[in-house]
Amino acid sequence: MRTSLLGAIVRPFLAIMLIALAGVVLELHAEPLLEADEVIVIKHERKLYLMRQGEALKWFWIALGRHPIGQKTEIGDGRTPEGVYWIEGRDTSSDFYRAMWLSYPNSADRERAKQLGVSTGGGIMIHAVPKGYQPTSPGERMIDWTDGCIAVTNADMDEIWVRVPDGTRVEIRP
Repeated sequence: MRTSLLGAIVRPFLAIMLIALAGVVLELHAEPLLEADEVIVIKHERKLYLMRQGEALKWFWIALGRHPIGQKTEIGDGRTPEGVYWIEGRDTSSDFYRAMWLSYPNSADRERAKQLGVSTGGGIMIHAVPKGYQPTSPGERMIDWTDGCIAVTNADMDEIWVRVPDGTRVEIRP
């Protein structure tokens, strides 16, 4: 009788432990996150899409420049540029938690500024929030607050950081 009572207690416990262990093993052997081969930003949706071979891997909420509608024309206009750019490098020592530099201005931006007699400016990035500020959680929405950059939460930037290599194409659409 003792054996059957002990078995009635131990067997379910062992079954639960095996299921838990299997979950850990599966998690340890899960595929790594796929790298994006392109980033698409759709300003009017306030979304940044990580793309791979034309398919969306994931999207993130973004904040844009203080005046988000329209093409960036000059330094200080508070607009986020539109066009095709590239990730040129990374910065962990800026005012932001993490930042990825874009190749702004491109030739079309320079030509437009020349025709208008203004300076394009520079320093456009995909970046997280300033160090020590909120929101930082994944998927939080923000108001448009940047000087023309594309902002995401710190947690979202952590994922973008590992999934978007330098040299990745970035298309910013209206």
